[in-house]
Amino acid sequence: MVFSSTVFLFIFLPAVLLLYYLIPEQHIKNALLIIASIVFYAFGEPFVVFLMLISILCNYGLGLMMQKENLKKLSLILAIVWNLGLLGIYKYAGFFVSILNALPFVNLPVPEIPLPIGISFFTFQAMSYVIDVYRGDIKIQKNFFRLLLYITFFSQLIAGPIVKYKDIEDQLAVRKFNPEQTAHGIKRFIYGLSKKLLIADTVSIAADHVFALEKSELICSLAWLGAICYTLQIYFDFSGYSDMAIGLGQMFGFEFKENFNYPYISSSMTDFWRRWHISVSTWFKEYLYFPLGGNRKGKTRTVINKWIVFFFTGLWHGANWTFVIWGLLNGGFLMLESYEIIPVRKMQKHNFLKILSHIYTMLAVVLCFTIFRAENLNQGLHFWRTMFGFGIADEYHQAVGAGLFLKEFNSLFIITLIFAVLLSMPVKNKIAGYCKSEKAKSGLQVISYLGSMGLLFLCLLYLSSGTYSPFIYLNF
Repeated sequence: MVFSSTVFLFIFLPAVLLLYYLIPEQHIKNALLIIASIVFYAFGEPFVVFLMLISILCNYGLGLMMQKENLKKLSLILAIVWNLGLLGIYKYAGFFVSILNALPFVNLPVPEIPLPIGISFFTFQAMSYVIDVYRGDIKIQKNFFRLLLYITFFSQLIAGPIVKYKDIEDQLAVRKFNPEQTAHGIKRFIYGLSKKLLIADTVSIAADHVFALEKSELICSLAWLGAICYTLQIYFDFSGYSDMAIGLGQMFGFEFKENFNYPYISSSMTDFWRRWHISVSTWFKEYLYFPLGGNRKGKTRTVINKWIVFFFTGLWHGANWTFVIWGLLNGGFLMLESYEIIPVRKMQKHNFLKILSHIYTMLAVVLCFTIFRAENLNQGLHFWRTMFGFGIADEYHQAVGAGLFLKEFNSLFIITLIFAVLLSMPVKNKIAGYCKSEKAKSGLQVISYLGSMGLLFLCLLYLSSGTYSPFIYLNF
């Protein structure tokens, strides 16, 4: 079940919300959310739900083992082996076997194991809990059902954001009904739904079309169109999902941290990674980068540590060399900025150079996401060659490609692109900053709620067409 499905919007969510607000006791509310979350997950993965529950039970038991000082390190090792082993089997087994098969005289059967939805997210949440218990950052949760709710809560179960236990520990025990918080949650959810349906799904049509072209059919303008559209698609698709997850959390009394902070206004790749997919980058920083030594062991070691982190960040996204290369490319840009080979810090001191720094950043982001989107490295490299005028299309295909390029630019597409660019910038914050008086603030709030109702109406019209496009991050 996904947030943008009619089953979720018209049956599941209203029913769970109604029951949740009718139930007075907190522990029964928690039980309802646990049951609802298991139903939510089982709707798409009826058998794999048992794997998730076994995983949670194992992490709960390993957390309890840490009550004994002499078993703490063993428990941590077992937890890391268990969780990474789970990911290794279900997500990377086929990938690793195919690598081994590239060696001489090796011909192993490649296992075809279906990828459980959300395994990357709920596994990382479970690992963060056990690691934080080991570090002494949090107390051991002896109530199994609270830990179960923390990991299974349907708001962030299958595509994040990755929520750390210490951030919602108190909220698992006590949450109060707050009408204003609920209203904000509903509005935030509608904004996220609009990002997904009205923007991401619209630009995805052009992106999917271009990336499906044969090599001989791809021309420079189409390559740039497909790459830019995918760059917009992945942002509005995933930030939209994060908005919906945060909004759903607010409806049920939870407050989750932000996962995106306008990454496309960044003026360096370092800044971009402070703003993009914050929960995952924070997870890797706290549980891999810092244990490797962070930036405490000299500049060279810092760069190596960052590259290791980005290698695993890429691999975390999927068992494909395109994701690994995407991660290494991002690490490479951070290395160049760290050594000031690309002097982004100096460029920030001058307005004109700051604009150039932003252009460089967006160019780097688009080129990296081109590899990320490609089916394989050959397609990604061919896109790069074509984008810079070294394509192989003949005159006939160039003429056909030019026609396809112009065909993509219908009025709906152009309007969507304009809104996508505007909403990639903190326009909302700027407008709110101009509203100084209480009257102006109240008026802006009324407009925002009326606007959300209008967006909901447009989303329902879109859903009535029967068009369905899954969230990108459900594949990871």
